[in-house]
Amino acid sequence: MSTAPRITGTFLDEITHDIPSQNWGPEEWRRELALYPKIGVDTLILIRAGYRNRCVFPARSIPGLMPVYDDLAGMFFELASELELNLYFGLYDSGEHWVHGDWRKEVELNQAFAEEAAERYGGQKSFSGWYFCHEAGRDEGHVVELYNALGAQCKDVKELPVLISPYPEGPKLDTGRPPLGIDQTVSQWDRIFGETRGAIDVCAFQDGQVEYRDLPRLHEGIAELGKRHGVTIWSNVESFDRDMPIKFPPADWRNLRFKLELAANFAEKIVTFEFPHFLSPNSTWPSARNLFQRYCEFAGLPAD
Repeated sequence: MSTAPRITGTFLDEITHDIPSQNWGPEEWRRELALYPKIGVDTLILIRAGYRNRCVFPARSIPGLMPVYDDLAGMFFELASELELNLYFGLYDSGEHWVHGDWRKEVELNQAFAEEAAERYGGQKSFSGWYFCHEAGRDEGHVVELYNALGAQCKDVKELPVLISPYPEGPKLDTGRPPLGIDQTVSQWDRIFGETRGAIDVCAFQDGQVEYRDLPRLHEGIAELGKRHGVTIWSNVESFDRDMPIKFPPADWRNLRFKLELAANFAEKIVTFEFPHFLSPNSTWPSARNLFQRYCEFAGLPAD
């Protein structure tokens, strides 16, 4: 049996933010998700159920939405339940309130949103956790207050683990300010984890924003923080490429293999952003289909 590290979870990006929609319908999504049990993927993470004026179900709790024609969240939950997959439900990101300092308004919207989601989908056996789509890179913007409030209210609505997937503010991330070094990043998250104990259960750090040579130190530092603060550490091994001048092609297989083998030394679980677009044989990217072939050869998995 192969001992190569395997991806066992994937984000689902259906409220598209900076990658294009594949315009899949129920047939295409069924084909995609039916692949996952065959290759050892057991966890789905809906990266966000709502963003600005878009939503994956016709939510009453969010004002000013564009028309919502399909209950995509319901479809994901039903398929996941049928296929015995775990699904973490991503919250609503206003793209406005919390990024401008009004974290209380963000919490207020998500309180009602989480309650509505639990009312609609709480009976689904695949409903396995909450995902905070409010990504952060450092201790600023009241992220501690935001995470603590969201964690308390989500667990009150439905007592499930909370997952986050933050990013290191490395040189591959254009923030308009100097990047943080690895030691600075670890120090920032030491404080955040320490001040959000009980609100966050699982952390899957993104790995694409720093230079490859710095990834071992990042993994080592985050793994140590997980032990210190009681946070389960996964790794979000990005399957897209930040090194090319376009946003965003599927990753070069050599880079993805390097990151997989490294993450396996530190993380309890490897997930990816994002299988459907960048690593699937069903992707609209031809190079994603080739990447899937290389991954299956490496991991000893069936590619058909």
